[in-house]
Amino acid sequence: MSRYDQNETYDGSARYDDFAVPLTRKKMKPKLGLDRLKPHEVVALGKTVKAAMTTNAATFPNANPTMVALGALITAAEDGITASDTADATAKLVRTQRDTLVAALAAGLTQEAGYVESRAAGSATIIELAGMAVKAPSVPVGPMPQVLELAVTASDHEGWLDWMCKPVRGVSSYEVWTSPDPMTEVGWKFAFSSSKSSGTLKGLTSGSKVWVRVRAIGAETDPGPWSDPAVKVVP
Repeated sequence: MSRYDQNETYDGSARYDDFAVPLTRKKMKPKLGLDRLKPHEVVALGKTVKAAMTTNAATFPNANPTMVALGALITAAEDGITASDTADATAKLVRTQRDTLVAALAAGLTQEAGYVESRAAGSATIIELAGMAVKAPSVPVGPMPQVLELAVTASDHEGWLDWMCKPVRGVSSYEVWTSPDPMTEVGWKFAFSSSKSSGTLKGLTSGSKVWVRVRAIGAETDPGPWSDPAVKVVP
């Protein structure tokens, strides 16, 4: 039987085979986060570190790099940032001046082309003598073709329908007409004209079925044939 040391206090709740396991303290590391910092923020961090380590020089007697070297790096970085900012500002000014000068030249060339046009009196040979290309005469587009591939879809808004069709060459505008269901010739009503081959019909009755047709309008020609009608229930 084990005997107790007369000078020790025995804890009755402890077992003889219990041993305390010492805790190992995790070694911490510095965190700089340099990959997330902008150039001027890196400089600010450098100044903060230099000031703190200078104040606590006794704790960091052999700093590497030294505070003098770190200060030189900070100064060099600041100079680089200043030079870059100056270069950016200068480059922006130079680009603005360039664009102004090029625009002035373009205006001069346009004015010169007007003079050459008046001297040439329509002669391609004289125009070419001025080192200028000859603009091809405009070719009539001809009759507007039928609008193809008309599609009507539900819009994201209640009471709206979106439409689109295949673009027509030489078109000035598209006429969009609608008809309630059932579709009849007398039921067609003009909705609007559009310069684009797509658009939105608004103010429709939600839940109603609406027919849509489109035709192309040319600058100097009669309207083209109607597209095949498309139908959709208004959301």
